[in-house]
Amino acid sequence: MAIELGAPVRVSPLIRFGRWSFLGLGVLYGAYHQSRLSKREVGIRAIEAEKKAIRDAKAAEEKKRALEEEARAIADLSSPTKK
Repeated sequence: MAIELGAPVRVSPLIRFGRWSFLGLGVLYGAYHQSRLSKREVGIRAIEAEKKAIRDAKAAEEKKRALEEEARAIADLSSPTKK
């Protein structure tokens, strides 16, 4: 069941030029857009790094405070009660 295909149609040079032009423009636009998005992402990462440093400092302080409170509670429980 082979299907007979006709001879290939000769494409106009103007159409070929248009196709290649749009392909080239698409590649150039993609490179420009990628560059623009990369610059934006670098800025976002810098802001996130600053926020992370603040968040880590707060978490470390809370952990330190919790450990001190736990140590105080253990000391209160282990000391003999005076009656």
